[in-house]
Amino acid sequence: MKLRARSLCKSFGQQVVLRNVNLDLEDVRTLALIGPSGGGKSTLLRIIAGLEIPDSGSLAMNDREVTYREKDLLVHRRTVGTVFQAFNLFPHLTALQNITLPLEKVHGHKPAHARELAEGILERFGLLEHGHKPPAQLSGGQRQRVAIARAISIKPKLLLFDEPTSALDPEMTAEVLDVIEELREEGRDLVLVTHQMGFAHRVSDRIALLAGGEIVECGPPAQVLDDPESEITRRFLAKILKY
Repeated sequence: MKLRARSLCKSFGQQVVLRNVNLDLEDVRTLALIGPSGGGKSTLLRIIAGLEIPDSGSLAMNDREVTYREKDLLVHRRTVGTVFQAFNLFPHLTALQNITLPLEKVHGHKPAHARELAEGILERFGLLEHGHKPPAQLSGGQRQRVAIARAISIKPKLLLFDEPTSALDPEMTAEVLDVIEELREEGRDLVLVTHQMGFAHRVSDRIALLAGGEIVECGPPAQVLDDPESEITRRFLAKILKY
């Protein structure tokens, strides 16, 4: 994955969320975004996904600049699979239907083919027997695995994870992280917002710390987590690793 951001800025009303964010990454398989709450991680992820439009600046992925016209964004979004912390599953649909709906309505698959794809991916994640259940009848870990199955069913060029384990207990967290690590080992390109520092250290090629809407530090895990250059990074890690 190549990812280049130039002077990305984003505000919501009077609140400045991103200020002149710059990134220049080449040949990176997994990027982890870490930092304090409110630092801009989720907003940056949503800009990468094409779900938010920056106020200024530019973004390019694999040498192709993202253009913020709605027609172009629709094409861009079809190449990105996004998994949110709150699952974002349709509560009135079954697990199977949550996967087949975007395959049919957004990606143009025939119903029979969409069902075949969905059943195959549910089986891979050990969820086929739960395909008839609505989200309310699934555990948190199962719901997040359905969300991941939906994200990869479209065969995206890039997978984005926005704190995918923040709503889960430790056992379910391990279950979901195992799935994400498996996807990484398959060679998929990932961008991950997480507070799981050990996991970020293990699976990431690069880690970027955002604080106050700026990238304070970016580098290999051993540098950012084990020998940080920034005092802001050191203070953040001291707090998050204290317990």
